[in-house]
Amino acid sequence: MIEISLGQRIHELRDKADLSLRGLAKRIGISSPFLSDIELGRRFPSEEILAKLAGALNVPLEDLKQYDTRAPIADLKRLMDSDPKLGFAFRTVVEKVNGGHLQAASPRKIPGPAGASGRIHFGI
Repeated sequence: MIEISLGQRIHELRDKADLSLRGLAKRIGISSPFLSDIELGRRFPSEEILAKLAGALNVPLEDLKQYDTRAPIADLKRLMDSDPKLGFAFRTVVEKVNGGHLQAASPRKIPGPAGASGRIHFGI
């Protein structure tokens, strides 16, 4: 389960490679403020910039892509927009999490009948 954001992963890899923010930005042809915004999660890189980051940080592109959560978030927004009940349910869960009344649990496998693959349960 991914626990850190894309920006945090890039920052982690940049530190490991002993690269300054300015040095990495210059190496891949973007501004330092833009890279800073990426690391802080305020902006997201294009596919081209993500590929350049992967190359400069000596990691496969897929390593960085697994931390990019934009697609699931867009799907969630689409679901909430399509059904007001889902939107209300999601807002309720967010309020409970923010209020400390609910915590997300790690996914666990629920055993199924013999020979069947189990379902994944995301307990909260």
